[in-house]
Amino acid sequence: MGIFDWKHWLIILIIVVLVFGTKRLKTLGSDVGEAIKGFRKAVNTEDGEHKPAPAEPQAGDTLNKPQTLEGQAQKVDAPLRKD
Repeated sequence: MGIFDWKHWLIILIIVVLVFGTKRLKTLGSDVGEAIKGFRKAVNTEDGEHKPAPAEPQAGDTLNKPQTLEGQAQKVDAPLRKD
């Protein structure tokens, strides 16, 4: 029962085939397959372009450099509470 019943999936498949047609679905499937192949090839291929290792900190460098945050402070008279 429910959405995973084979009858429901069959009806959905028939509607998709009627709307898009078998030729368009075939080309869509081959396009998706080519995209997946290209993605896998790009991931598995090493071009020799590696990110350089981060430079080690020098003796005078601080690990956490100070930062300036810009904003406007507002005074809150009483906090809002929902009890």
